[in-house]
Formats: sequence, C-alpha cells, structure tokens
Amino acid sequence: MINNEQIAKEIAGRLLDIGAVALRPHQPFTWTSGIKSPIYCDNRLTMSYPDIRDLIAESFAAIVRESYPETEVIAGTATAGIPHAAFVAQKLGLPMAYIRDKAKGHGKENQIEGLIRTGQKVIVIEDLISTGGSSIKAAQAVREAGADALGVLAIFSYQLDKAVQAFADAGIPLRTLSNYGALIDVAVERGEIQSEDLALLKSWREDPGSFGK
Repeated sequence: MINNEQIAKEIAGRLLDIGAVALRPHQPFTWTSGIKSPIYCDNRLTMSYPDIRDLIAESFAAIVRESYPETEVIAGTATAGIPHAAFVAQKLGLPMAYIRDKAKGHGKENQIEGLIRTGQKVIVIEDLISTGGSSIKAAQAVREAGADALGVLAIFSYQLDKAVQAFADAGIPLRTLSNYGALIDVAVERGEIQSEDLALLKSWREDPGSFGK
C-alpha cells in the first residue's frame, strides 16, 4: 500500500533540496498570466538528479501497479512530462507516447506522437498542475483518439481550487506525488519559512488573484 503522505513529504523535501521549488512569501514571483505567487516550481531540474528522478518514476509506477493495473500505454505531456513518462514506461515495460499541446502544422499534423490505439487504456504523466488546463487538454486528446484516458498523474500540484474543479468537471481522475500543503509543512519543519508566514502562504492558495495586491 502506497503511503501518500510519506511520499508527498519526501518528494517535497527533495524538490526543496535541489531548488526545483522556491518559496518567497514577501517577494512573490510573477506567472505568465500575471498572477503573483509565493511559490515557483521547475520540476525539469529533477532530470539532472538520477536518484530523485528514479524516486519519482518508481512512485508513479507504484500508483499504476496498485490503482491502474489495466494500463496499456504511458503518455507524457509535451514537454516536461515526456522524460518522466519514458522513465515510468521503462519501469513498467509498457509502450510510451507523448502529447503536444496542439497538432503540428506540418507533416502528418500529429498531436499524439508514438502509438496509441483505439480502445487502449492510457495514463497521462504531467510534471506540474497549476490550473489544470493543459493536462486536461492532453487527456481529452487521448479520448479524441479513441482511447481511454484513465487519469493524470503529476509530480506536484499547487492545489488550486480552480484545478480541482476543472478535473472534476472533465471527469478525469488526478493523482499527484506531492503538493503545496506538503511542501509548506516540510519547509516549516526545516525552518526555511517562518511560522508567521503560514497565513500568508495559505491565503494565496485560497485566492491567488488577490495575492501581492
């Protein structure tokens, strides 16, 4: 049985160790959308650390074995989900594909690269869940190809209500290895953020649009 809380805290700690996530409650980052955020996450860094990328891959593989044993294909989202999908597919001995955000404008104009056959059961691998839009779009592309998108697995989630609602509305299950809450808990335990900043950090998750104003 997978210990979700233990894995969430272990991976959160590892992401902090390598600087893949950073917390700045008083000097917020600015997202492309203009949203001010006290957290920045770049899981691409995990590719450069073999022990961490293997922990992530094995944790994903354990979820597939336990909860989705009928999986026939592992599909990564372009671009950040591709390497992790490859690692997981290799561990499970399954075919791997990847999904672009939109179809190419040339050649065969594929949105899905690799082979996903009609009726196959597919798990989509993503690196990060913010609003959930791109991951849901990838899962829907699998469905439009005639396959069955069993769910999305991601390394980390900001746990925004908008994303939770979006996945529920789309009818797509979501599982993440770690999340914003686990990260804050680990950061507090390590003394990397002050206890008085907790309310500020929690307020962002509840209302991202008002943060930093």
